[in-house]
Amino acid sequence: MIRKTFKNISASEKLKTLIQKYKIPTDYLSANRRMVSRAVFIGFFIAFIPMPMQMLAVVAFIPFLKFNVPIALAICWLSNPFTMPAMYYMEYLTGSFFLGMEMTSVEMNIEWFSKNIGNIFIPLYVGTAFYSITVSSLAYYLVNHLWRSSVKKDKDLRKNEKDKSKNKDI
Repeated sequence: MIRKTFKNISASEKLKTLIQKYKIPTDYLSANRRMVSRAVFIGFFIAFIPMPMQMLAVVAFIPFLKFNVPIALAICWLSNPFTMPAMYYMEYLTGSFFLGMEMTSVEMNIEWFSKNIGNIFIPLYVGTAFYSITVSSLAYYLVNHLWRSSVKKDKDLRKNEKDKSKNKDI
């Protein structure tokens, strides 16, 4: 289903004219299994990192890897202003747990963060590393699995339809 949706979008005439008008390399809009799974990996990896301008970090990967850029950019928006506090607090708690550190109570104001940045920085980024690597890897393998099972299901359906048509001819 995901695969068919991407094929329908990529067949759109509006999209084709946009690509030609702005001379966008089609490699970065390709909707095959490898490109989409890489995009999901990069998008989730960057989404869990607490930093400003995450979309620029996604774009920085373009010279090194080929991936579907719009999908990666969309996924990095998982950490939006509404979800950031919960995600980063979860990462801080996880990092504190892994490091065996005592957790301090967190207050959501600039003054508290400026006083305690030294205490929360290391546990936050240990938790960030854990979630970035774990979630992005799981998402990568999940997309690959779903894509392959979708292809297999389509092949099986076509084979069954072909077998039925052969049986009708006999």
